[in-house]
Parts: sequence; structure tokens; C-alpha cells
Amino acid sequence: MDKNTEFTPKQIVESLNTYIIGQEKAKKAVAVALRNRFRRLKLAEDIRDEVSPKNILMIGPTGCGKTEIARRLAKLCGAPFLKVEATKYTEVGYVGRDVESMIRDLMAVGYNDVKAEMEDELREKSTSTVEERLLDLLLPGSGDKKEKKTSSQPAGFLTQTSDNEITFDLNQINAANQAAAEQQSKDEESVENHTREKFRQMLREGKLEDREVEMVVHRNVGAPNMEIIAGGSIDDLQNSMQGIINMMNGGGRAKKRSVTIKEARKILSEEVLDGMIDHDKVADIAKTRVEQSGIIFIDEIDKIAVHGSSHGQDVSREGVQRDILPIVEGSNVNTKYGVVDTTHILFIAAGAFSVSAPSDLIPELQGRFPLRVELESLHKEDFKRILLEPKNSLIKQYSSLLETEGVKLDITEEAIERMSVIAEDVNASAENIGARRLHTIMEKVLSDLNFEADEHKGETIKIDAAYVDSKLGDIVQSQDLSRYIL
Repeated sequence: MDKNTEFTPKQIVESLNTYIIGQEKAKKAVAVALRNRFRRLKLAEDIRDEVSPKNILMIGPTGCGKTEIARRLAKLCGAPFLKVEATKYTEVGYVGRDVESMIRDLMAVGYNDVKAEMEDELREKSTSTVEERLLDLLLPGSGDKKEKKTSSQPAGFLTQTSDNEITFDLNQINAANQAAAEQQSKDEESVENHTREKFRQMLREGKLEDREVEMVVHRNVGAPNMEIIAGGSIDDLQNSMQGIINMMNGGGRAKKRSVTIKEARKILSEEVLDGMIDHDKVADIAKTRVEQSGIIFIDEIDKIAVHGSSHGQDVSREGVQRDILPIVEGSNVNTKYGVVDTTHILFIAAGAFSVSAPSDLIPELQGRFPLRVELESLHKEDFKRILLEPKNSLIKQYSSLLETEGVKLDITEEAIERMSVIAEDVNASAENIGARRLHTIMEKVLSDLNFEADEHKGETIKIDAAYVDSKLGDIVQSQDLSRYIL
């Protein structure tokens, strides 16, 4: 059902190591949780429903990799995956999104994933249909020849008259005219076919990609979203009302546009594939996939934890926790694709818990996240590895950006060591923002070079420890400045 069911926990960790440095405990916990989703699906039906997901709570300072683990996991796993911010939800009765919308969003992700898979399977079949429709746009009116041929045949010459000889002559004329018309039609059809095949060849060779044609674009307005009835937000109500207005006015359904062949191919492919897909089947598969292997990552959950006595806005925060609780425990949520059971959806929550603590969450919610993983603060050696090792490391990113201007960077090991030490020192003396500190430092070190890159075209700029100190020395020495600038 999912594309990466064959991934073992070790392989999942190795894939995460390509992009994320350290945090082995968190990677292992996530890898096991992900693998257990696939193991559960292989169980007998009588025991499968009894196996509940072991939800994870990741605890660690900002910038240590919590969100990055979730982001890379989303790309790695074939299961429906959604990342949400706990702070975007409010207690029922307050203005804002209700917590059930995360399930509706996850269902939309699952639906789009299944639809994309079906489109990939049918794309080869749709190619010929799209090609014919592109040729119709390039050669307008060519599809009407058969009708013209039928309507152009002479008629009415075979009426009964008293003079047999005249009737015979008229029949001969009729036959001759008909033969001439058929021959002319064949010639025209032959020329048309030759032209069409010539255009077809040019189309396949990509010679007509920039040619403009006029086409009618059908916008699929569809039925209005009525999820507001099931407890949707004010945004859902606005979308529903706009959908109703569009349906009543018939606006936006069809519009003539001038587009290139490249754009027309994309539009026609979407239209043809949409007509070939069974949308009810897509919804059924997506619903099963979401219920059995869906994953939701709830970030910033510490921001809704109540520290000390509840008053003011804290009341709403605790209300959000109580609204999230039945979703995590398992409940039925109405979506436009059907009712979704959340019992076996895996929830991964994360937070810095710098002000509050996990114990400040309501006890019922704490009990629904039995696995606790503490992520470690990053140190000098971690910063060095972050700058160098990941597939798209910061050094590679900045070097690639400047190479577009013809400037090459030669960043020495001493420079990397110095930036790592500075990142560690500033994190220790000011707020600890983890790896995000490296972005600030790299920007400050390369700010002048980024500004003057066009003047150094063709040059190789050496970045060593002395260069780093010249850009950051005064700032690092002044604690007041480092708090605001770094």
C-alpha cells in the first residue's frame, strides 16, 4: 500500500542521516514507530485492531532538528503525512481553526497522493488522446471533414420523369459529380492527413512547444465545501459561500485563453486524466490509507501547555489540549471524503519546553504520548558536521549560490572550526537557537561578498579563520552586540 514498506529501521535512520546530524535517539524512535505502522498491517485482522500506535513526544531546544526530522520523514515515507502547528488551533467557540481540521487536511493529503499515483499509472494511456487534442488545436476544423463529405453529396437527381432518356442522362451527371466530389474529398483528406502527420512529428520532436494556440480552459468549480456543518472554521464557511456563488452564477467554468503548446499539454493532460480517474475509488483508497498508516506531526505543542495556575489566555490553551485529546485517543471525524476513524493514526508531537514542561500538559494528553525522546543540544563538533556533511550542507548552498555569479569559495577547515566555536559560544551566552545560529553567522561572514559578488567574477575567494574574525570579531567580543546581531 505504501511505497517504502520495505524500509527497515536501520535504513530509515541512514536516510535521515543524509540530511540530519546527530539526534540518534530521536531518529531510532521515529524509525521504529514508522516501521511498526507497516508491521501492524501484516497482522491478522483480529489482533490488528488491538494494536494502537505508540505516539512520540520529542523534547529539545529550538534548532536541534525536531522539525527537520519530521520534514525529511514526510519525504521518506509513502504514508499520508501532515505537519501542523499546535498554536494555530483554538478551543471550540474561539475564533480560529478547530482541531478536527488537521484530520480533514490529512485526508486531503492522502486523496491527492492516491490521485497522483493513479494519474502516473494512466499517463501513458492518456498521451495519445492529449496528442490528438493538441493537433486539433493546431489544425482547427480538421475534425469536421467527414460531416462535410456526407453533406456535400448531390441528391435529388433520381426523380421519376416521363422521359427515360433524360433521366438516364441526369443519372450519369449525378454519378459523375458524385465521383468527382469523392475524389476531391479524398485528395483533401490525403493533404490533411499529410499535414497532420507532419505536425504530429514536429510535436513529438518538441519543435512546437512555444507556439501559441487558443483553447477553452474549463475550471472545475465542483460542489461547495459544506464541512462547516461538521464544525469547520470560518475559512471553510467563506469557501463554501464562494463555491455556492460560483455555482449560481456559472462563473469561472470556461474561459478562452491563449497559451503555448507546452502549457496546453499540461492543461489537457489534467483534463483527460481527471476524466479517466474513478474519484470514488480514490477517496476509498485514501480513507483506508489515512486510517491505517497516517502520520500527523504536531509541532510547538509546548506553546499550549499551561504553566502554573490557569488564567487569561491559558484557559484557551488548556481547551485546545482537551479538544486534541479525543482526536489522539481515537474518534470519528467528518470530511468531504467520508468519516475518518483516527484510532490508528500515529501522532508525533514536539516542543522546546523552555518555559513549560511536559508535565504541564493535561494528564490525559501526556498518557497518549507514551514514548518520550529528549533531543540533545548541539555543540562545536555537531556544528562542524552540519556545515560539511549533509547532502545539501550550508557550505554547499552558499558556494553554489556564489558560483552562479562566477565566484568560487575556498573555505578552509580553520574557518569552519572558528564558525563552529562562535556558534557554540553565542548559543551558550545568549538564547540557544541551535543550528539556526549557523545561518546567522554564515550570512554575517559572507554579507559583503554577497553584495559585491558581481565585482569578483572569475575570482576564487579564500575564507580562513582570519577572514571570519575580521567579520565577527568585534561582535563576538561585545556581549550586548552579540545578543542582537548574532
